[in-house]
Amino acid sequence: MTDKTASLTAEPVSAADGRRLESRAPTPWELRQIEAAPKSKNRIAADRAICTLPLIIAVIVVAQYKMTPNLNDAATTNLYTGFILLMTSLVLIKYIRSFFSKTSFERLLERAPLYSVGFLLFALYDYATLKTGILPLPYFPWPDRILNGIYEDRVLLLDCVKNSLILLFSGYFAGASIGLFTGLSAGLSRRVRYWVLPLVQVLGPIPSTTWLPIILIVAASLFGGSVFLIALGVWYPLTMTSMQGVLNIPKANFEAARILGASKARLLFRVALPAAMPNIFQGLTQGMSVACTALMVAEMMGVESGLGWYINWQRGWAEFAKMYGAVIVICVTFSIVNFLLSFIKRRVLRWQEGYWN
Repeated sequence: MTDKTASLTAEPVSAADGRRLESRAPTPWELRQIEAAPKSKNRIAADRAICTLPLIIAVIVVAQYKMTPNLNDAATTNLYTGFILLMTSLVLIKYIRSFFSKTSFERLLERAPLYSVGFLLFALYDYATLKTGILPLPYFPWPDRILNGIYEDRVLLLDCVKNSLILLFSGYFAGASIGLFTGLSAGLSRRVRYWVLPLVQVLGPIPSTTWLPIILIVAASLFGGSVFLIALGVWYPLTMTSMQGVLNIPKANFEAARILGASKARLLFRVALPAAMPNIFQGLTQGMSVACTALMVAEMMGVESGLGWYINWQRGWAEFAKMYGAVIVICVTFSIVNFLLSFIKRRVLRWQEGYWN
């Protein structure tokens, strides 16, 4: 039996073995074995208490909202209470599932601090606005007013979300396509890199939003100018990361493929592209962050529809509750977009050591 086979059939790593591994960086297999080691009763009780904490804080949030008198007898609705109860119900479902599945328990244990902090922030903000007025109106509406603002303009907000996503992905995919082509070409060809690299070094450090005044004058339409603005912000990081990913590939890989009779197309799609994929996804992630920022700036400055336009419009009418509601919708929308991008990344790079399940 080889050493590798023996290591795979070894007993789970104990806590003492884990302490001995502190002198060096443990491998992913060793980390999984340490996590799989039996826990003490005190550790299990502490983990269960952490999982229960979000539910306790949620009950405190509802009790504080219902029992503490409102400042100046301000009128409220049951929408905020229903929202907190809905969030609590979702956490409760995960809490019940954690008793029957170890995976569900580990996931809840990992996310319980986030849920607890989220509920706590709701309670603190409600207390600082509705209950005490530490954060005064109209600039800081309480959560119930914000949720009612979202509900009242739900149709318009959904239309703005649709228009923002159309604009976002139009610019994102345009910039990503050009950036991927430019980066791979520059990484594979020294001649292309000779011409591309100076252009990237000049335009790259300049934020894409700097060109907004010129784009508003030159562009034939506000939509086309905004697409160009977003695409420019995505093009630079993806060009740099994909080019660097190709340059980091050992030359022996290309030489071996050529010896086996690989054509230029096979060198691109079977050697360069798979090996540079981690760098490419790094550029795609950075590009999405830049694209979201450019989207908000473009919509606030010129586009006639979208979430950024909606925020600017409601701010002009001093409808701060609806303005904050749009900010929440933006955060939720972009979080979903980034989650989908991370999901695709995990699926494509599942062969990578850091993405093992």
